Amino acid sequence: MDFHGFRKIEPLGELKTAPFVEKYAGNPVLSGKDIPYSAALVFNCSVWKEDDTYTMVFRNDYFYSGELVEQHPDDTNFGIAHSDDGINWEVAPEPIFEYKTEDVGRVYDPRVIKIEGRYYLTCCASTTGTTEDRAPHGPRAAIFVTDDFKNFELVDMSLPCSRNSLLFPEKINGKYYRLERPFWGDCIDSFSNETDHWIGQPFNTWVTSSPDLVHWGQAQPLIMVDDMPYANIKNGPGAPPIKTDKGWLLLIHGVDYDPARGKNGWEDKWKHRYHAGVALLDLEDPTKLIGLGQAPLICPDLPYETDGGFRNNVVFPMAGIVEDDGMVKIYYGAADAHICLATAKLDDLLAACDPV
Repeated sequence: MDFHGFRKIEPLGELKTAPFVEKYAGNPVLSGKDIPYSAALVFNCSVWKEDDTYTMVFRNDYFYSGELVEQHPDDTNFGIAHSDDGINWEVAPEPIFEYKTEDVGRVYDPRVIKIEGRYYLTCCASTTGTTEDRAPHGPRAAIFVTDDFKNFELVDMSLPCSRNSLLFPEKINGKYYRLERPFWGDCIDSFSNETDHWIGQPFNTWVTSSPDLVHWGQAQPLIMVDDMPYANIKNGPGAPPIKTDKGWLLLIHGVDYDPARGKNGWEDKWKHRYHAGVALLDLEDPTKLIGLGQAPLICPDLPYETDGGFRNNVVFPMAGIVEDDGMVKIYYGAADAHICLATAKLDDLLAACDPV
C-alpha cells in the first residue's frame, strides 16, 4: 500500500538460516579482545587467499580511552591479520589505515579486491562538513590503492550518498564495474521509524561502470528490495563477486524492519535485522541479474549474533573464499561486534539462486 510515495512496512516474522550452511562451532573467529591495540567492535572485514595464506583487513571501532562502554565508539581504523587455516588469526601489532580530511571524519567497512596485480580497497567515507556550520554530505564510496598495505593512495571518492561499494576483480569487456547502494537516508529523512511505520522507497543495489576506476557512470538498478521476500527496507552488496562457470556469484545482504523489536543493542532503538543472501549475475554483462535467492542464506539466530552486540540481529557478509574442495568460507560481521565464519558448498550456493 502506498501513501503519497510512502509505503507501509509489514513485519516478516521468523526467518531461518539455509540448511546447507554450517556456522563454525568456534565463532567468533575475531573480536576486540583479540586485538593488541585499542579495540571495541571488530566486525566487517575483507578476506582473501594467496599462496595458501589467508589475509584479513578488518574494521575496528575503538574508544580514545581504550575502555569498553555501551555507546557509539569514538573512531574507526583498519587492522590486518594473517592465517594458515582461515580460522586462527595472527593480528599485526598496529592498525594499517585510518583516513581523515577536513571533509571526512572516518572510513569504514573495507573490501579489498586485487586487480591487475594491485590491491584496491573500497570503503565508505563518513563526511563531516567542511566548517562548523556546514552539515555533513552523507556517506561517499571511496577507492584506495596499495601495493604493500602501508601506503594507500586515494583513487576516487563518489558523490553522496553511496555505501557498500565493491569492485569486480577484473575488467569485463574493457570496463571496470562497481556495485553500490545509494543511501540518502543519511542526508534526508527518507524513512520514518516513528510515524505509523511508513517509509519512503527502499534502498536497492545498483551497478556502475568505469574506463579507469575514476570516472563512473551508466548507473542502473540491479537488485530490488521488492524482489526479496526476506527484506522490506533495504539490500546491498556484501562480498566481492566470485567468478564461477554459472556467473558472478554475489553474497548480498537484505534488511527488514519490525517496530516490535525494541532496543536490541547499545542504542536506544534498533529495530532492523540483517541477513545474508545470494544472487547471480551474467558473466559477460554484470548489469544483468540472472539469479536471486528467495530465502535468506544466513540469519542471526545464535547468541553472538542476537545478544550483547552493538547492534543485535545483524549478519553482514563481507567475504567468500572458494576452496579447492568446492567449499566456500563465508566471513561475516555479527551484531556489529565480531567476525564470524560459515561454510557452504559452492554448488549449493549456486543452486539457491532462483532464475529471474
